[in-house]
Amino acid sequence: MIPLAFANVGEENVIKRIGGKPETKKHLENLGFVAGGTVSVIAQMGGNVIVNVKEARVAISKEMAQKIMI
Repeated sequence: MIPLAFANVGEENVIKRIGGKPETKKHLENLGFVAGGTVSVIAQMGGNVIVNVKEARVAISKEMAQKIMI
């Protein structure tokens, strides 16, 4: 398992685990990041990550991307 922050651009990955505080987990879950779901990195800019999750593009910070394990 590696954090989403280190995923290759364009590669589809399966989310294995979401870490962090309960409110952080809930926030990511509301954005569509759930264990067993797929996520692919579209771009990385200045440490921030733009991902495609559940047919939507979402921008998350590097800190949030570190909490999502693939």
